[in-house]
Amino acid sequence: MTIAQQTPRLSSAELDAADPLAALREAFYTPDAGQLTSYLDGNSLGRPLKVTAENLPKFVEEAWGSRLIRGWDEQWMDEPTRVGDRIGEVTLGAAAGQVTVGDSTSVMLYKLIRAAVDARPGRDEIVIDRDNFPTDRFIIEGIAAERGATIKWIASNPASGVREADLDGLLGERTAVVVLSHVAYRSGFLADAKAITAKVHQAGALMLWDLCHSVGSVPLELDAWDVDLAVGCTYKYLNGGPGSPAFAYVNKGRQAELQQPIWGWMGADNPFGMTAAYAPARGIRRFITGTPPVLAMQPIKDMVELIASVGMDAVRAKSIKLTEYAITLAEEFLVPNGVEIVSPRNTAERGSHITVDHPLFADVTARLWERGVIPDFRPPHGLRIGLSPLSTSYAEVELGVTAIRDVLLELK
Repeated sequence: MTIAQQTPRLSSAELDAADPLAALREAFYTPDAGQLTSYLDGNSLGRPLKVTAENLPKFVEEAWGSRLIRGWDEQWMDEPTRVGDRIGEVTLGAAAGQVTVGDSTSVMLYKLIRAAVDARPGRDEIVIDRDNFPTDRFIIEGIAAERGATIKWIASNPASGVREADLDGLLGERTAVVVLSHVAYRSGFLADAKAITAKVHQAGALMLWDLCHSVGSVPLELDAWDVDLAVGCTYKYLNGGPGSPAFAYVNKGRQAELQQPIWGWMGADNPFGMTAAYAPARGIRRFITGTPPVLAMQPIKDMVELIASVGMDAVRAKSIKLTEYAITLAEEFLVPNGVEIVSPRNTAERGSHITVDHPLFADVTARLWERGVIPDFRPPHGLRIGLSPLSTSYAEVELGVTAIRDVLLELK
C-alpha cells in the first residue's frame, strides 16, 4: 500500500496552517516576485537568513573595520573552535572540544582519512561504497595511491544505501578506516550510524561519517554512538552560504593518536612563536592548518542559533512530514506518468530529500529552472527534491511536484 492510499491527502494550505514551525519561514530572505516559485534544492544550498544580511555589514564595520588586527587577539583565534563547539552542541550531539570549522569538505576529508590510515600501522585497507559522493571516493583514491593502501568497495544498492550487513566480509585485521555518508546524496537513505560504527570498531578500525546531507536536518549523537571522525559542510542545512567552510569532528578520545597531515601555523602549539619546527597544538586545534575564514563563519552562527531555538527534534519532525508529503504527491502526480520513487519509504531510513527517476528528468530540470522551480538533477536520471525543514513550505512542495508533472507531460 502506498502512502497516498493510506490516508486522505491534506491540502498544502491545511498543512501549512497546522505547521508549528511555519512562522520561521519569515526568517529567511525571499526573492522578488517572479524570480522563484518553488525552491526544492535546500539540500544543496540553503537560503540566506534575513538576520545574516544585517549581521554581515555589522561585522565589517565593527569587528573588522573598527578593531582591525586586534580582532585576532580579542576573538578570532578561537572562532573555529567556538563555532565548532556550538555546531556540536546544537546539531551533532558532541561535547565541547571536538569540532573545528575552517577548510573545505574535501580538505577536511583528506586530513581525517589520511590521519586515520596513518594511525593504524599494519592496516592498509580503506572501505567505502561505490555510490558515495565523488569527492569522498576521489579523496580516498588519492590517499590509497599515496600510502600504498587498498580500497575495499561496498557494492550497495544505490536506492537503499549502505546497511550494516553490507560490510560483512569486508572488515578485518587489515581495515584501517571505513568512510560512509550518513545520508546518501542520491536516494536520501539514512544509515544506521550507531550499529555500523560498532561493527567497524569490532574489527579494530576507525569510522568516519560524512554528515553533509544530515547535519541540520537529522538529529545526530556522535558522542553517544562513539563515532571516531566526522566531516560535514555548512552550506546546505546550516545555511552558511556558497562555499562556506566545513567542520571536522574528532572524538576527544582519538585526538592524541591522530596526526593530521597538513601542518600549518594555526594548528601549531605556539602559532605566534614563529618556531623553527612544527609541534601540534593540543586537542582539536591540532586539526587546524592555515588562517581560518572568520568572515565566512558568521552566517553559520545565525542558522545554528535558529535551529537551537526550536531543537533538532522539531526540525526532524518537520522534515519527515515534508518528505512524506512529497512522496504522497509523487505517487499521485508522477508515478502514473512513468516516474519511479527511488528513496526509502520508511521514515527511519530517510533523510530530508527524496529522489525520483525518469529518463527525461535532465531536460525536465532545465525547463523547471527557467520557470523558477528549482530542484536538482543527479545522473543518470535522478531529480532530487530537497526539503530544508525551517524554510520550506508545503505549498512550495505542491507547486514544485505539480510543475514536475506538467513539464514532464510537455516533453513526453
